[in-house]
Amino acid sequence: MGRKRRTPLITGVTAMVVVALAAGLYWFQPWKLWQDETVTEALPGTVVDVSRNPAAEPDQSPSPSAPTEPVTVSSGELISHEHTTTGTVRLVRLADGSHVIRLERLDTSNGPDLRVWLTDAPVKEGRAGWHVFDDGAHVSLGKLKGNKGSQNYPLPDGVDPSRYTSLTIWCDRFDVSFGAAALTDER
Repeated sequence: MGRKRRTPLITGVTAMVVVALAAGLYWFQPWKLWQDETVTEALPGTVVDVSRNPAAEPDQSPSPSAPTEPVTVSSGELISHEHTTTGTVRLVRLADGSHVIRLERLDTSNGPDLRVWLTDAPVKEGRAGWHVFDDGAHVSLGKLKGNKGSQNYPLPDGVDPSRYTSLTIWCDRFDVSFGAAALTDER
């Protein structure tokens, strides 16, 4: 009779362990640490239509004040926080006046729920900088497309890029920065 009483207890404990293990795997997603996602995107720029005959059209040269090529407004180098992170960040104004964040030669760990954030927080070295980016103003540019490579993140309409002084690769699930860069004015 003692054996029959232990069976439901063992079954209940086993079920709790399996549920806890499944929840832990879902939450931490440890396999992502060994899965790299490389994204290689070209910087958006001016598209030239080579099919048109330029001699047949009147000269429509752009005004000298309007750039026809992308212009780097600010830039910075990524530093490591929770995970080793390297690469360059550029805030680029495109010929149409819109802005994109360009991550170049990004190399960081993969992880659950990684986002690209523009923030007004100062970039701090070491553990002091891990949790500061959600304290002030920030705007999410979306999910990190890949943990390696060069990629673009358009700024949403209405976002004033001059309000933001840094960028972080932010793990939204654990509220921690994988890496960040202070953006220095290039103008």
